[in-house]
Amino acid sequence: MRFDTRAIHGGQGPDPLTGAVNVPVYQTSTYAQTAPGETKGYDYSRTANPTRSMLERALAELEGGKGAVAFGSGMGALTTLLWTLPAGTRVLAGEDLYGGTYRILEHARTQGMLRPEYLDMRDLGAVRQALGRGPAGLVYVETPSNPLLDLVDIRAVAELARERGVPLVVDNTFASPYFQRPLELGAQIVLHSTTKYLGGHSDVVGGALVAADPKTVERLHWLQNAAGAVPGPWDCFLVLRGIHTLGVRMRAHAANAQRIAELLEGHPQVASVHYPGLSSHPQHALARRQMHGFGGMVSVELRGGLPAARKFLGALQYFYIGESLGGVESLAEVPALMTHQSIPPEERRRRGLGDGLVRLSVGIEDGDDLVEDVREALGTL
Repeated sequence: MRFDTRAIHGGQGPDPLTGAVNVPVYQTSTYAQTAPGETKGYDYSRTANPTRSMLERALAELEGGKGAVAFGSGMGALTTLLWTLPAGTRVLAGEDLYGGTYRILEHARTQGMLRPEYLDMRDLGAVRQALGRGPAGLVYVETPSNPLLDLVDIRAVAELARERGVPLVVDNTFASPYFQRPLELGAQIVLHSTTKYLGGHSDVVGGALVAADPKTVERLHWLQNAAGAVPGPWDCFLVLRGIHTLGVRMRAHAANAQRIAELLEGHPQVASVHYPGLSSHPQHALARRQMHGFGGMVSVELRGGLPAARKFLGALQYFYIGESLGGVESLAEVPALMTHQSIPPEERRRRGLGDGLVRLSVGIEDGDDLVEDVREALGTL
């Protein structure tokens, strides 16, 4: 199946009980057993739920994995993943990370649970050296990264990690499986905040892990049940509904984002634009090689710092000021004040995350309207 067909039919099908074209919302906590310990495959909805099972099958199909495990949020997925590691394990993570990811890794450090180390994953020499300094439990990257849209060569890093017996985990939230499938490039686990492009309508919170190895899937399912960070059936239904239109939406997101990035790049009040679809992006060639498109996220560093960022956001009409991303509507935010505030200011600056950086989640509104909106907002600076 090609992608748009797989998004509708992959791992899915009519409800076997009623023939319903869309999986029903099985709004139940428990299931009647035919005899003690004898079930029809379900006994308690923390352990499994038919709506969630359908979502997990669909996610595995989209990413080309052996199985998927759904969670109540992306952070629930990450926290459960970290539970697979013994206390004191070294974790190698990319420097440009979502603020919530940094926060949980640093909490694990202060509690003596894990030893996170951050490095520039674009530098393969640095990755090789870090792996050579001692055992590690996993390598964790975002590509494209949040919020600077840096790219990591998944195939190359996966090979370096494999040589040391270390699994590579890729947060694929920004690209979605429509534009990038890390398991096909050698990663072992893919993480998603299904809140974002997979859900696609800013009406659900969820997360998922998709793994290349059945034993990893089995272990994650055990932890999913034991820790209990599961999504409810309505949440699973909403993500499934969003998946059906993923390809259509991602094409519209990317087309609009390309236009916005090109407009920003030529403006005198713009210091830099971060978007893999621009030929000026330092990893544009890598993006063309490992992605099938460039996504809907654009970050822009404005001249004038935080005051300019505030003024720009205040002048936008169709871009709502808000956190999150990947919905059909356009959003704008200042990472230093919002999604990445949990990273200390000096650490943000060291990583190149300036106070004047604005992150745009470009929606699927009419492209001409969005271009005019951004042009007019720039004119106020």
